[in-house]
Amino acid sequence: MSDPMSAGSFLDALKDEGLTVVEVREWRTHNRNHKGPWGPVHGVMIHHTATTGSAETVRLCYDGHASLPGPLCHGVITKDGRVHLVGNGRANHAGLGDDDVLRAVIAERRLPHDNEANTDGNRYFYGFECENRGDGEDPWPAAQLEAIEKATAAICRHYGWNERSVIGHLEWQPGKIDPCGFAMDTMRQRIAERLK
Repeated sequence: MSDPMSAGSFLDALKDEGLTVVEVREWRTHNRNHKGPWGPVHGVMIHHTATTGSAETVRLCYDGHASLPGPLCHGVITKDGRVHLVGNGRANHAGLGDDDVLRAVIAERRLPHDNEANTDGNRYFYGFECENRGDGEDPWPAAQLEAIEKATAAICRHYGWNERSVIGHLEWQPGKIDPCGFAMDTMRQRIAERLK
């Protein structure tokens, strides 16, 4: 069983991986823990924000909106490669997904096709929202892709997980397309190299 990191351990893990980290407002105590359990944690989920503009993207991910209160993730990775911490604890990012996928993540084996939404992912996954329109045309700068690689590797390194503990939202919940614009298998290869 993997207990969630403390806020300090999470921050240190990211910094130790060489990331530039921005602490946003009261992120250390900002969570949705009153809505359900947080942990045990089993993996990391990547999203795109479908937004433009770093400041507004970070604000949205911290505050959320009327139908989905924030935090909407644990960290926002902006196009400049910075990681903005917006939550610590349960966050509204993963939603319901496939229990077969969760079992594959826990076992660190190849993912099955996601074909049902029957399991609460907000309990089990760290989440990074990545600033991108998600239209397949908005570019992913090298600094941002490197930050995604480093941030996910930092969490994997902390827990002793391998790259198969990192998934995209589209691999978890039927109908989702994020992250759009790069292949999760390619990102997992990068994470594996970093973890060597």
